[in-house]
Amino acid sequence: QVQLVESGGGLVQPGGSLRLSCAASGSIFSFNAMGWYRQAPGKQRELVAQITSGSSTNYADSVKGRFTISRDNAKNMVYLQMNGLKVEDTAVYYCKASAIIRQYWGQGTQVTVSS
Repeated sequence: QVQLVESGGGLVQPGGSLRLSCAASGSIFSFNAMGWYRQAPGKQRELVAQITSGSSTNYADSVKGRFTISRDNAKNMVYLQMNGLKVEDTAVYYCKASAIIRQYWGQGTQVTVSS
């Protein structure tokens, strides 16, 4: 019974910053990887950033240098620091936990970048 809850979304101006949080009901260290995905209207859900249990990270090319994923195992939290936000970053952002044979998703949090 894994539950993931995202928070921190909102409305920001281009160039602004947001910090998304994902709270897990269980130990995030038990998962192979934690990740952030996003889905914009009319588009497929895409990987934004991922961090493994060994702290290896990878990012979508579109967010490299602007977004940073991190985790706090003691607090069972995963974060996504988003800087230099662009209008095209507007989407619903989802937290995902990946286990060996199962994946878990949060409910999503809306990020809107607009002037």
